[in-house]
Formats: sequence, C-alpha cells, structure tokens
Amino acid sequence: MKECVIIDGVRTANGRAHKDKGWFRNKRPDELLTSVYSGLFERNKQISPEEVEAVFIGSAAQVGMQNDIGRLAWLAGGFPENVAANTICQQCPSGMSAIEHAARAIMAGEGDIYIAGGVEDMLHVPMGMALDLPPRLAQRYNPNDIPMGPTAEKVAEQWNVSSEDMMQMAYYSHKNSAAARDAGKFGNEIIPVEGEKEDGTKFMVEHDQWIRDNISIDGMAGMKSPFKPDGVVTAALSSPLTAGACALILMSREKADELGLAYHLKYKAGAMAGCDPTIMGIGPIYAVKKLFERTGLTADDIDVVEINEAFASQSLASLRELGIEENAPFKRTNLWGGALALGHPLGESGARIVITLNNIMKTDMPEAKYGLATLCGGFGNANATLWEKV
Repeated sequence: MKECVIIDGVRTANGRAHKDKGWFRNKRPDELLTSVYSGLFERNKQISPEEVEAVFIGSAAQVGMQNDIGRLAWLAGGFPENVAANTICQQCPSGMSAIEHAARAIMAGEGDIYIAGGVEDMLHVPMGMALDLPPRLAQRYNPNDIPMGPTAEKVAEQWNVSSEDMMQMAYYSHKNSAAARDAGKFGNEIIPVEGEKEDGTKFMVEHDQWIRDNISIDGMAGMKSPFKPDGVVTAALSSPLTAGACALILMSREKADELGLAYHLKYKAGAMAGCDPTIMGIGPIYAVKKLFERTGLTADDIDVVEINEAFASQSLASLRELGIEENAPFKRTNLWGGALALGHPLGESGARIVITLNNIMKTDMPEAKYGLATLCGGFGNANATLWEKV
C-alpha cells in the first residue's frame, strides 16, 4: 500500500463574515478558493496542475454559491478541464473529509497527486437562519436542541465545564494566536489576498482578522449567553462567523521522492464517528477513540494536537474525556491558538487545522512523532486524522 504525505498547504487569512466590516465582504468564496489553488502551484512549480488526479474540497453550506464550488473555483482559475474537482459536505468536518478522501485514494493506488481543502463564507450562513428539519427528525429530537448554541450549553452543563475554565481557554487561544502571528509563524501558510478595510481601502490581507490583542478575562466575564437565560456560552467562548479557504497538495511518498520534494508528515489513519446531535460538540471523543483503537495508540503517544475550537465547552469536554488536556494553557494542543481566535469557516476548518499541525511539527516541534487533528460537526458528525513524522 502506498503512503500519503503532505507536500504543502496554504490558506487565506480568515476574515470576519460581516457585511460592513469583513475584509473579504466583497470577495466571492470561489475567488478565495481560486486564490489558494493558485498559491499552491506558484509555490510548487515542480508540480503541474495537469498532473493532479483529482481535487476534493469541503464546504458545509453552499448557500448562494452555486453548486460544486470546488469545481467552479478550479475552472474559474483557468486550471485544466480534464482534472476532476468535487465538493464534499459533512458540516464542519467537510475539509478534513476532503483530505481523507484524497489520502485513501493515494493509498489505494488510484493516483499520486491530489488537492484537498475547504472553503466557507459564513455571510451565506447568517445567525438565526431557519433550520428546515425533516419532520421525522423533529419527532426524534427537539428542534430547539439542534442549533449549535444550545448544544454547546448542554455540553457545558453535562460535562461540568465552568465559565472560568472556558474564559481561560479563550484567553490563551487569542494570546497564542497573536504570539504566532507576531512571530511570523503563520507566514508559511497564509497567502496574501486582496481585501477591503471598513472605509473601502484595498489592501493585501496577510493576518487573521478576528484575533483580539486586548483580550482579557475581565472583559469576557461580563458577557451574557445569547442561547440560554442562565447560560454560560457567550460570544467570546464561541468561534466567530468567518470567511476563508485553504488547500493542500497530498502526494504518494513514491512520487514525492521521484520529484525530489520535501515532506515531513504522512497520513497514518483517519476515523469518522457520530454522536447525539444535541451534544454534537463531543463528537471528537468518539472519533479519536476509534482512531486509537485502529492504531493501538493512546493519548500518551500523541505529541501535538489540533482540535477545532467551535466552542470552548465542547473542546474542553473532549480534551478532558480523552485524557489529552485538563485546562488552558495547554501543553500540546492548539499551540498557535485556535478557532476561538482565528475563526471557524465551517467546512474549511478541518483542512486548516491539518495545515497548521503540519507547520507546528515542522518548525516548532520537529522531533515530535505523532500529530492528531480532530473536530466536531453539526448534527453529530466528527472526524479525526493521525499524522506521523517520516
């Protein structure tokens, strides 16, 4: 069986999904995706787009984006018509599913070079957008328990995650993201894309928009939950509405060696799992446990972890249940911050955290052997992927 390695990964900076303040408010999401396609090939001139076997792109909600944004962005970028590109929808894990599709195709010998990634602009998925649930699903679950905010509140209550612990996590998410930004650590993954300031001035966006340098526990302490009268899940403890895109080049190790390309990580294994959609955020517990069962590894074997911070409550509950972390500041998890600070463009995030994991393990922790990336998803989906140093 062939081995799948990461050759490179790039992303746009994450912008606010806001009609007046978002830096990408006048950019179509397919334009963001075309930019990362182009950025990948500009950085990897040894690889011709014609050599790509297929493209897999994750996107959770293609509302107002036509259909199959992965293919449309590929064609709009002037890339070869004969290269198939398609879009995968699995809610938030969509981008990670795209990577897993490509990795498994490589391991099965179907092709040697694939592009995988994700894209989302949450201006197309506004807060409060009505859920049109199937009637039979509404008979099984209370429709009021399905939206993301109430699920995060339920997790906080059932797993005894306190406001204080969640605020501590959010604080370090922003501080670590700001420190990584200031040290230029995101420079290897963010490609500049033109955006607009609030006054309409055009500029090249090179940093994530949501990072708050002035974050403080006191500032968060006075916030109220919009989801529940006596709730604990506030805006500061939830990932913000975001726009962004990313993509990776995945290749068979054999082909990479033939082309003389460098790589640091190989795909070891992946797992998908489901859980009660009313506590969807704890899905990583089941996906990671399944991954450990398949590989014979335990939490003690993992050196670096990236978990998508959809909400502080679900991230902490998952990390604690898995025996990975107890409280922030974390020792091996989200070392460059997470989605509470960087943003969470739904279907893009599962691929973004793999890009960041790869960069952390190459630059900050080059001796680390195993890296884990995992995230939850709406309606109770979750994915996890394990990566090994080569």
